[in-house]
Amino acid sequence: MVGFVTLALLGAIGVGLYLFIRSGVTRPFDNVFGDQHLKTTVALVELHRVRYGVYPASLSELKFTGEWDAIALSSVSYCASPEGKSYYVEVSRGWVGKPELAMPDEFWRGTGFNRSVGPCR
Repeated sequence: MVGFVTLALLGAIGVGLYLFIRSGVTRPFDNVFGDQHLKTTVALVELHRVRYGVYPASLSELKFTGEWDAIALSSVSYCASPEGKSYYVEVSRGWVGKPELAMPDEFWRGTGFNRSVGPCR
């Protein structure tokens, strides 16, 4: 009986959390965190290219990252072109859900971002 009550309680919490997120109340926070995750990742990827001459094949190749950087890096999808000359990055998670971001073209100017490299699998 205790197992059933625990399972029912966990199910109710899960449904409640799902409805909370679907309500859109987290959208502003998702966008703010997503924006920061994207900018942090791009800065680290571009720094890697400056240091080593190519973009990292995966984000695990980045060196000298901080503990907080791990949050940003785990919130994006990243892939590089086979020769390491360009990359694609997309934010998959903001605070709780997927953010809705539209970065201006000026943001990407001078970077190796290339839409044709992604989306990543």
